[in-house]
Amino acid sequence: SPADIVQAQLDAYNAQDVERFCAVYAHDCVLASYNGDVLAEGIEAIRARHVNLFSTHPKNKAKLVNRIAFANTVIDHEDVERAPGGERFEVAAIYTIKGGRIARVEFAR
Repeated sequence: SPADIVQAQLDAYNAQDVERFCAVYAHDCVLASYNGDVLAEGIEAIRARHVNLFSTHPKNKAKLVNRIAFANTVIDHEDVERAPGGERFEVAAIYTIKGGRIARVEFAR
C-alpha cells in the first residue's frame, strides 16, 4: 500500500540506509518545497542529497507524529532531530505514489 511504501522509506531514512531508502523512489522522482523550489530531481540527485545529509548528520532521526493516507497520497507530519539535543524541526511531507514507488515528495516546513 502507499502507506507501507512511505513507512519503508521512513525506516530506511532513520537507519540511514541510502540504498534501501532510494529503492522505494521512482527513477524520475522529484523532491520539492511545498508549492516551491525543486530540491532534487531524479534518483541520483536524491541519492547524493541523502549521502550528504547522513554524513553531515549521522544521528539524524525523523519521528512520525501523524499520518494521513488517501488513495495514492500519503501525508506525514514528522518531528526531525538532527542529533540528540541538537537542531529540531517539524515538517509535513506529502508523498505521491505511482507504480508502487514514490514519484514526488513536497515538504511544508
